Amino acid sequence: MAQILLIEDDATIRSALMRGLGERGHAVASASTAMAGLRQAVADRPDLVVLDLGLPDLDGAELLRMLRAVSRVPVIVATARDDEADVVAALRQGADDYVVKPFGTAQLDARIDAVLRRTGTGPADATVTVGGLTADPRARRASLDGAPLELAPREFDLLHYLAERAGAVVSKRELLTEVWHVPYGGADKTVDVHLAWLRRKLGETAAAPRYLYTVRGVGVRLAAPEG
Repeated sequence: MAQILLIEDDATIRSALMRGLGERGHAVASASTAMAGLRQAVADRPDLVVLDLGLPDLDGAELLRMLRAVSRVPVIVATARDDEADVVAALRQGADDYVVKPFGTAQLDARIDAVLRRTGTGPADATVTVGGLTADPRARRASLDGAPLELAPREFDLLHYLAERAGAVVSKRELLTEVWHVPYGGADKTVDVHLAWLRRKLGETAAAPRYLYTVRGVGVRLAAPEG
């Protein structure tokens, strides 16, 4: 569970995001103005801030600059502004990600996970265990039934991402976006190759899976062995 601060003036959006992120296990606090958000960010030290740019008392871009002067908390800008200049400016001012409204809670949740992994903050840094499989993102070490796994960096990232979502089917497009950070393109074959390498190191095959199950036409699911 991550401690999220949502700075958003639209009451409808704020309520929907708080409810949706709460259902996904996050603890969400909110502020409807820039200055209230700044005070909360400094006092409460959340794991991550979700920041709207169109705030009533101060432009969110200015708040981002103020926040960066006093805190290194990860920030995802969530706004209706889709102009490339706004995106570039926000990222250069210290935003860790930028998402354009409208967006679904699932997408925001995935981006929160990705930012927390990249920045090494929050509960996404915790060791994940699925059956006899363990992945420690801090040490970047994985083991299977107590024996260390020798994984390339991308293989570890892939394994950890799937292990965090154990039991859920993850699409190849999501893997390309969140593990390879290729949101606008990329070949599914890249994922297939790395999954094949990972399966080999886990001592299994696509035809005889133990942890990695292919869901045809949808994606892949990591789950503990049955029995």
